Amino acid sequence: MYKKKKSGVIGIVVTVIILILLVILSNIKIENLTVVENVFSTIVMPFQNGFTMLKNKISGNDTFFTDLDNLKNENEELKQKNSELEQSLRELEIIKAENTTLKEQMNLKEKYGEYNTVSGYVINRDISNYTGMVVINVGSDDGVQPNMTVIADKGLVGNVVSVTANTAKVQTIVDPASSVSCIISTSKDAFITKGSINGSGREIRATYIPTDAVLVQDTSVETSGLGGIYPKGIHVGTIKEVVNTKNPTDKYATIETAVDFSKLDTVLVILN
Repeated sequence: MYKKKKSGVIGIVVTVIILILLVILSNIKIENLTVVENVFSTIVMPFQNGFTMLKNKISGNDTFFTDLDNLKNENEELKQKNSELEQSLRELEIIKAENTTLKEQMNLKEKYGEYNTVSGYVINRDISNYTGMVVINVGSDDGVQPNMTVIADKGLVGNVVSVTANTAKVQTIVDPASSVSCIISTSKDAFITKGSINGSGREIRATYIPTDAVLVQDTSVETSGLGGIYPKGIHVGTIKEVVNTKNPTDKYATIETAVDFSKLDTVLVILN
């Protein structure tokens, strides 16, 4: 009974306080509301912020910003790892290319084991309708001299025309100024091949063909050993077309070179 009475008194007091506050607020001028609002905000806002943080704490929302920071850190770590992996991949590609070059050089050495050779690779090329030159990374310091024969895995490349201490310029067999004494691998008929100004970069022309020579399409052509530059028996290319003219002495044939000069990389220079 006493508790009920006490509760009723408290309710009346609270009601009276609320009514008093309403009366006071209703009599405050509009221009004074800002001051009241500021005072109210100063007093109430800390409590409101505290309740908000408590609510977030309870609901688990306080972990959002922590998780965001963690994600940023993880993202930076992933970027760093990705950069390291890319660097490792580049290094692996370089090693792979070097191994391929070394393997090609070893294969060439074995294939042309009867010759005393020095291996090198192309560092510059100028293969066009007007010239057919390449520069390789070996020179006089390696025993390379002008007029030495240069070969590749597929066959004849050309001959050295000039050297420096560490480089050599090579005139390829597709150069318009180049000529090679050749024979047909089967019939041994001899003729001269000359570089041709052809857009394919793999075509040379057979001229001075004996009138009784038999040239068959897809027949292999090799060096004859005559002329003082190229050793005998080095593969040159394959006959692709035979052109007969009214004058039998003007007959010629086109030959596709064994070496693709646009992709030429590893070479051997025959020193002896």
